[in-house]
Amino acid sequence: MIVYFSATGNSLWVARKIAGATGDRLVRVTTDTDVPTVVLDEGERLGFVFPVHGWRPPIIVRQFIERLRIANAAGHYTYAVCTAGDNIGETLRILADDLNRKDIHLDTATSVIMPESYIGLPFMDVDTTERERQKISDADNALTHITDDIVARRPIGRTPDIGRWPRINSRVIGSFFLNHLVTDKHFHVDAEKCLRCGICASVCPVGDIKGGKGETPQWLHNGHCLTCFNCYHHCPTHAIDFGKRTQHKGQYFFGHAKWHD
Repeated sequence: MIVYFSATGNSLWVARKIAGATGDRLVRVTTDTDVPTVVLDEGERLGFVFPVHGWRPPIIVRQFIERLRIANAAGHYTYAVCTAGDNIGETLRILADDLNRKDIHLDTATSVIMPESYIGLPFMDVDTTERERQKISDADNALTHITDDIVARRPIGRTPDIGRWPRINSRVIGSFFLNHLVTDKHFHVDAEKCLRCGICASVCPVGDIKGGKGETPQWLHNGHCLTCFNCYHHCPTHAIDFGKRTQHKGQYFFGHAKWHD
């Protein structure tokens, strides 16, 4: 079983690559409060695949793990692969602590560098198209070795990209990120650019946007927004912005370079 969360598609691509090699089922992380008890098959692997948010696992992933009940986790090979545009800080350590509280032991874990999608700070923007393609090519090569290790149920040989200041990034900056930057309050729509196509509402992974064909999108302020910027990145006319922080910045979702061509 591969438990995964993805917004702009990086982690979904990774999860599907792993599932293609292992044959394991994919289980998507949602905001549903009713999570049934899982019984793993004999010898079944347990994987977690997700993007890094603020040098931490996304809050939706941590909340899902808190609700997750696995009847027979002991003795099953358990791994994690997280995706990030740069480094991951102490993300995997935080994940391991969350899993330990559920009596789930993380055997091995690593990270994969993917194209950047977080654009909520003044100095952050998406990668160039050339850099986007190169990152995906490098990630594809890395996943060949990662999936070999997972299939063989051995420690993943790839060292996680923790960066130079993992504790500061995850514990200090990550705390600021969670408390002040994870919000839907700054999203707004330029009515003159908006096509009322409903794409933004359909791609929101937490159902925080009211809208559809012929409707101007409205954020619901339901407390689930992750500032994943999936709505921003998928808008075909660039009508969505996050305050002034995203003005004149690029867009990205997995496959964007091919779509752009």
